[in-house]
Amino acid sequence: MEENMALYERMRVVPKEAQKTIGAGRLKGMTDINPMWRIQKLTEEFGECGVGWWTKDVTFWLEPAANGEVIAFCSLWLHTKGREPSFGIGGSKMVAKETSGLYSDDECYKKAYTDAISVACKAFGMGADVYWAQGTTKYDAAPASSQPKPNFSNDNAYKMALQVKLREGEHAGKTLEEVYKTDRKSVKGIYETADDDVKTAIRVIEAKIKEKK
Repeated sequence: MEENMALYERMRVVPKEAQKTIGAGRLKGMTDINPMWRIQKLTEEFGECGVGWWTKDVTFWLEPAANGEVIAFCSLWLHTKGREPSFGIGGSKMVAKETSGLYSDDECYKKAYTDAISVACKAFGMGADVYWAQGTTKYDAAPASSQPKPNFSNDNAYKMALQVKLREGEHAGKTLEEVYKTDRKSVKGIYETADDDVKTAIRVIEAKIKEKK
């Protein structure tokens, strides 16, 4: 057990200098983690970018949201030397509704990319102490009536989600595609106890299935 938790324990603590309290908006009071700290931790643990760790199959797409807003999404696989890749999907607003009107952010793709990396890194336990203490994320902090409802219609993101492997439980080692083919009824139970990357992948798959109906 201790051996299995070794990487998690090395990744979980976020130094104070890498934390920033969000002071406004619906995320007010929550903690933002400096993305460069994640890059540093990946490099310390696995080696330099492109050799010890790298991203592949990076895909960007846009989805309309409530009140004229537009969300930029990014999906990717985070590869680390000697390990199976970890899946992540991140998002950032390209068009946001503010008090003065709609605002366009020309850095939304960059933010979505770093957000996707952060989601993939959660599988290692990176920043776990911060996420555990908050008990919530930016995805469930908003009231249901104001949350954007992306349909994740991008075909590549759907195909990538199907290849996410489960790390625990009776289906450990299987891809979500295999589970959907052989034991669809178990997906709900898997979702309830899964890590963030698996939950995200299941949401992508379910959204695509509903779209096809």
